[in-house]
Amino acid sequence: VDLIKIDSEKLKINEIKNLLKNAQGILIPGGFGKRGTEGKIQCINYARKNNIPFFGICFGMQLALIEFARNVLKIKNANSTEISKKCTSIVGLIEEWEKDGVIHKGTLKKLGGTMRLGSYKSKLKKNSLINKIYKTDLIHERHRHRYEVNIKFKDSFEKKGLIFSGLSPDNLLPETIEILDHPWFIGVQFHPEFKSRPLNPHPLFASFIKAAKKIKL
Repeated sequence: VDLIKIDSEKLKINEIKNLLKNAQGILIPGGFGKRGTEGKIQCINYARKNNIPFFGICFGMQLALIEFARNVLKIKNANSTEISKKCTSIVGLIEEWEKDGVIHKGTLKKLGGTMRLGSYKSKLKKNSLINKIYKTDLIHERHRHRYEVNIKFKDSFEKKGLIFSGLSPDNLLPETIEILDHPWFIGVQFHPEFKSRPLNPHPLFASFIKAAKKIKL
């Protein structure tokens, strides 16, 4: 694997095509805050439109949904409340959208007890790409995040070909996403790198690299 590291904070839109023209796979890792997010979203857009294998981890999955919401669902102000308080909240703290989807005053003050940390179960959609990768319908993966994808947008995304292929057991929290008409476009809310080892790689990383090798430049 030959890694090309790009600083998305310094990335200019007119440079993306040239910088990524030799990329056979694009990975957006986890993170916090708004620094460099617009550059990451533009890279996701490039991967989606050009059928380049894409892997979004935690924040990377959330940004993939924001990109799709803006450019496919045409929700121009789609964002995460972590990044902007004046937006259509595709991503937010659970208490911000679990009742009516309206941002409630004072919710951001409860940060200490809102992080989802540790191992959680996820149910995988049968015959989805990620289901075929794991070869099981139920997985246990480690999480470390505070913001969650708003489940109320599920139908809107799926009507346009982006499916929520993994959900929490209570069907409230999106855990994995994928685009049906793309060779390999997967986002996960958890951190597969926590369980990956040099001699025992996580199946998602192995599948991602295998898909990237098929891309002819």
